[in-house]
Amino acid sequence: MRLAPMAGVTNAPFRLVARECGSGRVTSEEIDARALLTDNNHTRALACYLPEERPITMQLLGADPAVLAEAARRLAGAGADGIDLNMGCPVPKIVAKGQGAALLRDPVAAARIFQAMRAAVTVPLSIKIRSGWDERSLNAVEIARTAEREGVDAITVHPRTRAQQFTGQAPWAIIAAVVDAVRIPVTGNGDVRSRAVAQAMRQSTGCADVMVGRGALGAPWIFSPAAPLGDERARVIRRHAELIAALLPGRPALLQLKKHLTWYSDGLPGAARVRTAMFQAADATTVQRLFWDLWGGATATSRER
Repeated sequence: MRLAPMAGVTNAPFRLVARECGSGRVTSEEIDARALLTDNNHTRALACYLPEERPITMQLLGADPAVLAEAARRLAGAGADGIDLNMGCPVPKIVAKGQGAALLRDPVAAARIFQAMRAAVTVPLSIKIRSGWDERSLNAVEIARTAEREGVDAITVHPRTRAQQFTGQAPWAIIAAVVDAVRIPVTGNGDVRSRAVAQAMRQSTGCADVMVGRGALGAPWIFSPAAPLGDERARVIRRHAELIAALLPGRPALLQLKKHLTWYSDGLPGAARVRTAMFQAADATTVQRLFWDLWGGATATSRER
């Protein structure tokens, strides 16, 4: 099991926490290939990682074969252990540029991208795809076969279409179809919120590995062989908060702290009220005090029971 790339979420602090909890190879947030080549400060920061995170794959977003190839070359040259092409992002502003899931609409153009990126790097090259653009164009198998033919080393399949976004149940049969169609490793992704579900996905689809996205938000211990109890979970949360403060600049750090502590509070009594207060708080000290007061109250209540 390993952590899935998620824009605005899988930064270095979260990736490292996931690794410490047992995640396999981690992947960066999506990195805009063109912005990387223009040495954009924000994009350059996205490409940074800690030695402890390795092996790490860097995920690229783009549509131009030459630009993606050069960006892949630069990332590999800077030490990336693998390069992944984002072919699954459903966000309107991304697909409007022909990027992300929009690449699924033109298999011939996708093949040119695979060729260019494969020629640019020797590190493992992978792609992350959806089942298709919509229900009328389920072409995950076609894309996977093309990718294998052009030298792509591995594929991750999220079986919803772009039209579905993240709604409805993920049809795992699509993952199984891709597994049957190619010889390269296939990783499954979609609706995995426990190790038991991950095992069920592997058994029902034959996928080589499982990637967990939303199921790891507020629960990075999903990657741990044994589910941790309250004290160990508290230790993981404190470690995450410390990494956010140490590795991210002021305002981004505060926003990340609010987001992740909100996810960590999921299911705790009174969480809705405290979440509102946390997002209104002006500093990290207040955010943490609100969260740990909530956590402590929930722990006391559970012990009384």
